[in-house]
Amino acid sequence: MSQNDVALMAHLMRRAGFGTTRTELEAYVEKGYENVVDDLVHPERGTPIDEDILDRYFGSEGGYVGTWIYRMMNSRCPLQEKMALFWHHVLATGLGKNQHILASTNQIDMLRHFGMGKMRDLLLELSKDPAMIFWLDNNENRKGEPNENYGRELLELFSLGVGNYTEDDIKNCALAFTGWTFGQPIPLYPHGYYAPPFLFVEEEHDNSEKTFLGHTGNLNGDDIIDIIVEQPACARFISRHLYNFFVADEPQVPSWNVTPPQDPDAIETLADAFMASDGHISHVLGVLFNADFFKEAQFKKVKSPTELVTGILKLIGICQGPQPGMAQYASATQLMGQKLLDPPTVEGWHTGKEWIDGGLLTARVNFAVREVSDASKPGIQDLISRLKSNGSSLSPEAFVDKCLELTGPLTVGDTTREYLTQFAEANGELNLEDDDTQARVVSMLQLIVASREYQLG
Repeated sequence: MSQNDVALMAHLMRRAGFGTTRTELEAYVEKGYENVVDDLVHPERGTPIDEDILDRYFGSEGGYVGTWIYRMMNSRCPLQEKMALFWHHVLATGLGKNQHILASTNQIDMLRHFGMGKMRDLLLELSKDPAMIFWLDNNENRKGEPNENYGRELLELFSLGVGNYTEDDIKNCALAFTGWTFGQPIPLYPHGYYAPPFLFVEEEHDNSEKTFLGHTGNLNGDDIIDIIVEQPACARFISRHLYNFFVADEPQVPSWNVTPPQDPDAIETLADAFMASDGHISHVLGVLFNADFFKEAQFKKVKSPTELVTGILKLIGICQGPQPGMAQYASATQLMGQKLLDPPTVEGWHTGKEWIDGGLLTARVNFAVREVSDASKPGIQDLISRLKSNGSSLSPEAFVDKCLELTGPLTVGDTTREYLTQFAEANGELNLEDDDTQARVVSMLQLIVASREYQLG
């Protein structure tokens, strides 16, 4: 298999999943790029994770997030989990306000099941989701006492973007969702967690005539969503989100109405696919992953904390089965600025270069260096075995090249390569039969995962 094929497949699996082990990567390459994309966008073909096993690890907030990270690591439908993470950012709700872990995790499950289908179905489920209803106060949206919070964010941040609706559209959107609320769950103690149910309270619903985006009638929430997903603005807005998440970092969302996309042709390609498929996200993703603009975007995104953590865990080959301690990885992403289940605002997280400042970068590097410090980890043992398959010794330059290949393949700049080569040369040729082989390999890996280039995906 060619190095270009391996690099392209690694790029796909970093973006459409959470990285791969080297063995997985080689199997994907053998299958062929287009075939892998086709499988990724059809998650129903994959073997589901054993839910009975995962149920044993549910518990505290960290346990729930740890379980999600386990899914990211081990799902045979990695794009399904990646899309749940994508929508968790775009359709953000936070546990900090909700304070009900099961409502929040049920929302992630909803995103997992509807996030690759039609946009209409996803927005309808979102509008009925108790975590979202409470997060944006639609439980306080009643006939005669409208609350516009959900209606405003549905248009501004979830579907159309600023400039594609009016204040009157917001008001009428809110009226259409009056009476969409939830029932109180059974108290936590002594029964444990029970999910709150969606409720439609007819007597709290406004049945007056409404005008929304040029459509007039006794509109309800279903009608509003039907109208939204027919708008070209919705296709462009969701396409730009997909581009930002999967292709290359864009400016933050609040500037989109005044800052054009960096690749307008790519956005139009995705928007056309959205409109042609009646807003079917899987179809749009298939177009995206097969497009040249995606294939040429290697290492043009800063990894999110979740992507960095899961990528490192894939590299060292652990968490391939349920195990105690998964919550520590939830804490690790939080230290890096991404607390899963609790985005900071309804905007989600600020992405791209905003993932990195002095403190956050230190947390990222410390985590990566610490996790690759143990040569007994299965992934590192596999890497050492692969180095040995190239002969009994490696020159300093070959040592650097092979380690970069097996940790990515990772492309680095001249400065990084110079430092790595200087380190390798300090101890001369790598004799793979010497007692210090494992220590030298671990040290090289630590330098690689601490590099600037490793922060990019």
